[in-house]
Amino acid sequence: MTDYFDALETREPQVREAALLTALPMQVAHAKLASSAFAEILKDVDPASVTSRAALAQLPVTRKHELLELQLASRGRGASVFGGFSAAGFGAQMPRVFASPGPIYEPEGTARDYWRMARAIHAAGFRAGELIHNSFSYHFVPAGSMMETGAHALGCTVFPGGTGQTEQQVQAMADLKPAGYIGTPSFLKIILEKAAEMGVALPSVTKAMFGGEAFPPSLRDWFAARGVTGYQCYATADLGLIAYETTAREGLVMDEGVLLEIVRPGTGDPVAPGEVGEVVVTTLNPTYPLIRFGTGDLSAILPGPCPSGRTNSRIKGWMGRADQTTKIRGMFVHPGQVDQIVKRFPEVARARLVVTGEMANDSMTLKVESACSGPDNLAAKLTDAIREVTKLRGQVEVVLPGSLPNDGKVIEDARSYQ
Repeated sequence: MTDYFDALETREPQVREAALLTALPMQVAHAKLASSAFAEILKDVDPASVTSRAALAQLPVTRKHELLELQLASRGRGASVFGGFSAAGFGAQMPRVFASPGPIYEPEGTARDYWRMARAIHAAGFRAGELIHNSFSYHFVPAGSMMETGAHALGCTVFPGGTGQTEQQVQAMADLKPAGYIGTPSFLKIILEKAAEMGVALPSVTKAMFGGEAFPPSLRDWFAARGVTGYQCYATADLGLIAYETTAREGLVMDEGVLLEIVRPGTGDPVAPGEVGEVVVTTLNPTYPLIRFGTGDLSAILPGPCPSGRTNSRIKGWMGRADQTTKIRGMFVHPGQVDQIVKRFPEVARARLVVTGEMANDSMTLKVESACSGPDNLAAKLTDAIREVTKLRGQVEVVLPGSLPNDGKVIEDARSYQ
């Protein structure tokens, strides 16, 4: 494949990294100046010093639940509905406002392709001059607008199908003959099944870009058997596009407008290359300048370049949720508490708290990777630390480095719920 959205996709990796790190201190400075929330979060940070990945990793992570809490607190005082995170106010700078569950309110700025979705739509095979049937929701959440503005930036026409009304969706596709579909995979499956039931052929729908749901190989094959080639993207209402699938189908290539980190859940500490952890993103968006925003999603960096010829790094895709807070014997235990315990012992490389038994009669074991198992009485010291940090008793099992699964889990709930 040689047809790329723009030259940015095939830059030398070191050129891309230099450009991102040049823009980073300016974005940090802008966030401190234009966003009252980040003025407080980054009050002790000198933006001019944030010129490397290592320096970025020293900044606080703001997670989605914290953004919601700050928004709610701000609204409770009669202040900004955005909790001080938006750098723009109502009016010409903000054509639309959207809401995600919580509710979390998100601004939409005026930049062309504000959510940066055109790149993903192009990678899914859409081209200028085509009609796209957009079945993402157009109310409350930004998904419909995210895809529509991206399609317009690509030079496409959009039919705003939205959700529901399956028979009308089939009729519109039959009449308008769109080149393809954008929406959730499950809804296109429903539309195609309804079309078959109605005896209506939809031969023009040969490509699709999916989001919002898992897109397993089995479903990909189901569409392929019906003449539809589908690709997926990874985006959020806060950040816009994060990564997208290509014809290589080997992970998702990162968007050109984000700095992405994978950190250990409950912390801001980057994990080793290839290790599963939480996706943390810094955007270069001036309207909503999110610095180290914790998505709560798990993924991992894939080694090597994408076979499609794009040179940006890749992630495996969505691998679960990072928020593993678990109630044990009436007490909540957080991944951050496990990290707090581990950081007291430099000889511990990784840890995993495993909860077993039955609800109300459970037990927990902290499994730690360490090459030092006996002489310094590590297990006993860890047992005391568990009690001190969590206020619960737990056992300790020391295992060899590399023994724990690479799945991003810091707390594993293995209890029986029957």
